[in-house]
Amino acid sequence: MLLDAHDCQLVLVDYQERLMPAIAQGAQVLQRAHVLAGLAALLEVPVWGTEQVPQRLGPLVAALRPRCRQVFAKTAFDACGSGLLGALRGPARPAGNARSLPKHLQKPPAPARQTVVLAGCEAHVCVLQTALGLLEHDFDVWVVTDACGSRHERDRDAALDRLAANGVELVTTEMVGFEWLRDADHPRFREALALLK
Repeated sequence: MLLDAHDCQLVLVDYQERLMPAIAQGAQVLQRAHVLAGLAALLEVPVWGTEQVPQRLGPLVAALRPRCRQVFAKTAFDACGSGLLGALRGPARPAGNARSLPKHLQKPPAPARQTVVLAGCEAHVCVLQTALGLLEHDFDVWVVTDACGSRHERDRDAALDRLAANGVELVTTEMVGFEWLRDADHPRFREALALLK
């Protein structure tokens, strides 16, 4: 199964000013996040951001903030409760006619974009817990490994092992980009390639 840009949303987790200097290989992790955000903009993939206790860790880095439709401040490590879940699901669809099932028997409608591509910091805390939370809410979750970081690489590696064991797809930034493009004849191929290389 390949990623489809028309079915994806990108979530950038906690790339915050005061946190990034403490992240192992933080500059490379942040550079990959910029590439993801640029690809999403080119290919019209919605982008959302989160900030963990921004009054302590600072805001989302300035270059990523304008790429996000909305940035959700949070204290919980799983961002689903911050308003992110509602944004990913999109606006509620109107209920059926009088013959439809009672509301308490109706399942919430599936979001228009069912796949969440997730990247961020710290991989073993907020990325892990948000990914598992999204799985519980029936999203397909793909984590971009080279755009994820933790203060200690062992924590990051353990998080990726656990995510894979729970059914999360692990990908790299280039995998995401080329799967979103699918073809060298894509009208935005040259612009995307300039970001990827």
